[in-house]
Amino acid sequence: MPKPLRKAAQYVRMSTDMQQYSTLNQQALIAQYANDHGIEIIKTYIDEGRSGLRLAGRDALQSLLADVTSGQAEYELILVYDVSRWGRFQDTDESAHYEFICRRAGKSIIYCAEQFTNDGSPMASIVKGLKRVMAGEYSRELSSKVFLGQSRLAALGHHVGAPSPYGLRRVMFDTKGKARTQLEYGQRKYLHSDKVFLRPGPQEEIDVVRMIFK
Repeated sequence: MPKPLRKAAQYVRMSTDMQQYSTLNQQALIAQYANDHGIEIIKTYIDEGRSGLRLAGRDALQSLLADVTSGQAEYELILVYDVSRWGRFQDTDESAHYEFICRRAGKSIIYCAEQFTNDGSPMASIVKGLKRVMAGEYSRELSSKVFLGQSRLAALGHHVGAPSPYGLRRVMFDTKGKARTQLEYGQRKYLHSDKVFLRPGPQEEIDVVRMIFK
């Protein structure tokens, strides 16, 4: 008689990281891990387009923690792609705290793509701690690089993020300085090499701005 499959939930998260971290890629690897280890995935929690820096805004992870602490979770395992998908918390104790909540409720977390086994051994704890530090440091370095890059573009006169102010409009230019099109609200440039500059908007808005300053 075949051994019954252990039941598990999977948690996947994608922010604006590289494509390798797409939710589909994560689920594919987790599914392969589950198949190789006699595990049945019965529930999925997905946070798409969510930063791993904090718990706020990550509805799926909050829902997972609520299910676990309320006793409603019918699974014994939680499968996650790697340590960084659980979170890039700047305080590694926060990441450990959420994992402890699950473990205290009898739910073990497995990081499927990691080379260590999350079995609570001293070596696993050391490696996991380093992974958490690395995940948090990645976010700190990325934030610094993004800020410096945006500051440089702003100094060159490029419009960086945010909707255009009243009386102005965003216009996209190619690498040769030729205007492509005016970007409407919610639209984004589709080529990384293109640049966005602010240009005068409708005359009636310009007149209002001039009247205000006058």
